[in-house]
Amino acid sequence: MTQTIAPRVRTLVLLFLAVAGALLAGAAPVSAHAALTGSDPAQGAVVDTAPSQVSLTFSEPIAVGDDSVRVLDPKGERVDKGDPANPSGTTYSVRLVSGLPDGTYTVAYQVVSADSHPVAGAFTFSIGAPSETTVSVSAQGSDDGLVGWLYGFGRYVSYAGFVVLAGGAAFILACWAPGARVRAVQRLVVSGWLALTAATLGLLMLRGSYTTSGKVGDVFDLELLGDVLQTKTGAALVSRLLLLAAAALFIAVLFGAYARTADAVEPDRDAEDDGGDDDGGPDKRDLTLGLALGGTVVAAGLAASWAMSEHASQGLQAGVAMPVDVVHLLAVAAWLGGLTALLVALYRAPVETPVGRDAVRRFSRLAFGSVVTLAVTGVYQSWRQLGSWSAFTDTRYGQLLLVKIALVAVMVAVAFLSRRWTQRLADARVSEAAEEAERTEATERAEEAVRAEEAVRAEEAVRAEEAVRVKATVRAKEAVRVRAEATERAKEAVRAEATKRAEEEKQLAGTAPAEASGASEVSEASMAVEPPKASGASDAFDAEKAEAGQDSVRAAQLARQRAAAEAARQKRLRDADPNRFGLRRSVLAEAGVAVVLLAVTTVLTQTEPGRTEQDARAATAASSSASATGQGSGAVSLTMPFDTGGKSGKGVVSIDLDPAQAGDNALHVYVEGPDGTPVDVPEVKIALTLAAQNIGPLPVAPDHVTTGHWSASRVQIPMAGDWKVEVTVRTSDIDQVTVSKNAQIG
Repeated sequence: MTQTIAPRVRTLVLLFLAVAGALLAGAAPVSAHAALTGSDPAQGAVVDTAPSQVSLTFSEPIAVGDDSVRVLDPKGERVDKGDPANPSGTTYSVRLVSGLPDGTYTVAYQVVSADSHPVAGAFTFSIGAPSETTVSVSAQGSDDGLVGWLYGFGRYVSYAGFVVLAGGAAFILACWAPGARVRAVQRLVVSGWLALTAATLGLLMLRGSYTTSGKVGDVFDLELLGDVLQTKTGAALVSRLLLLAAAALFIAVLFGAYARTADAVEPDRDAEDDGGDDDGGPDKRDLTLGLALGGTVVAAGLAASWAMSEHASQGLQAGVAMPVDVVHLLAVAAWLGGLTALLVALYRAPVETPVGRDAVRRFSRLAFGSVVTLAVTGVYQSWRQLGSWSAFTDTRYGQLLLVKIALVAVMVAVAFLSRRWTQRLADARVSEAAEEAERTEATERAEEAVRAEEAVRAEEAVRAEEAVRVKATVRAKEAVRVRAEATERAKEAVRAEATKRAEEEKQLAGTAPAEASGASEVSEASMAVEPPKASGASDAFDAEKAEAGQDSVRAAQLARQRAAAEAARQKRLRDADPNRFGLRRSVLAEAGVAVVLLAVTTVLTQTEPGRTEQDARAATAASSSASATGQGSGAVSLTMPFDTGGKSGKGVVSIDLDPAQAGDNALHVYVEGPDGTPVDVPEVKIALTLAAQNIGPLPVAPDHVTTGHWSASRVQIPMAGDWKVEVTVRTSDIDQVTVSKNAQIG
């Protein structure tokens, strides 16, 4: 059952590349989050006289430059003058040269939405009558091309790096303190930091080209980089880099001082002993608390660098949406990043520092809390970005959100399986506790017997060795004694022989020199037969010493071999455990789903919100309908300020009646706040009166189309004349007002 990590890592990498490539390649060419909701003149409209300016209304504030809005005549020559202006709210206008001839004109715009995404598009209107034009109305966005693809990929890498960095650190601090000393876990967290840092630098360099020309050559344009640094997105990226410097210090302490205080505990100890802080004393608790607080602050700051520049920073309830988005990102990191760290720990942790069931239980509780947080914050974000149930199926954002919800459901189901494997692992450990105790006792008894036997053998060996030494000593002494006796006998024989010779010579010569000569010969003979010094005892001692040294070397080698064999046995037993193997497989499946989920989330952040898409679609449909019925050739537009006297009771109501002739007419009502932003009110009613003919009032009940927009079709006006148009606006249960204007019909 032992599995290697390499095939699984390759599988995950291939899955990541395939899914990321498919999703990023399948993204819409213009993934903007602001949409053109209106224009004056309207798209496709035919006006009688040349307008003095062209106005564009977007769904949210945008950033404009010198060439953000261009108006081209039928020959492709620019007829706009000056820089775009922002007269009110989300409406932007550009002045036109005077005396424009009849024909079809093209309006091309390329701006940056408030949530950092480029918006590009084009439309036409005509003066007098439509004409042929040499201008193509298809506008290629700056995010459609290599720079756009690189920017999208950089966003994915930055999200992935943040998840691994924050989630991996949270897993160590909250679930498995010994993981701070595991090299594989250290590499994982450091890789997350490196990925996020590199991606942030890349996004900062790509940003200028991404929001303007889309050319690769402009990536290194320092002037564009300077412009980017003055934007909200540029400030967010720089803030992220500064926070990453603080994160580097956090990592150094986590894998330095904190790792040295983390004990390598047994994998199946109780919760308070498995990487807990109770055994480390006050110093370790203080260090853990400091790292937890500091890491939370840094992680929240990194999450805020996304919240302050993307979806959450614009639209409804931005002040609430940004903190909710920060909490959402932190929950994602704790779940997915912790899951990645757990996967690495299960497969790559060494035998002496295995991840135990209590660490898995802690992560299970952390993941459950993260999922609950994701559910609460996700519901709020979905309501804020979609606005209606139909947006789930009618918009690309809603469809991607459904895919994301399905993937989260799959992950939760697999996590439930992981939880069951963890419980089985714990139950198996409990049921085997008695058997393990018996085996331990039997092992101890066997080891005691072995030790006793080894002691007896050692004692016998010592005795035998001592006997050998005694025998060797006795033999050596006996040999010395025999040699000494032989020497003594030799000396006696020599002395006797010398004495005999001396006496004979004395008798023969009778002189004293002979005696001296005899004495000299006796001395020389004695020296000649002097035996060498005995060396038997020292030779025996040296031999015994060499043998003892060889025994100690063999004993050390045997100890190392036994330790290696025991480690290999423990690893085989751990890998062969079916419950642990099942846990590893389920966690691997969770990680695979998480890779796809993160890719979908990245594409989701680059997709136009469903609420904005529906508003833009309604505005386009209204414009097309107006164009088809000939808006601009007889249509009447009325603008009336109102004040109901209550809270938020001031605004402007506009009425468009087309074609303003006797018979069927299309009526559109627009309500805006004092700042020009479309607003919804509880009720809008219309009444038409022709006092000269005593006709009316004729009531009209328009249908709500989108925020600040109501419409009614087939409004019957019986005859031409000077009609009074009355509009009743109700802003609360008790606050309402009726305003009116006259309009010439027919």
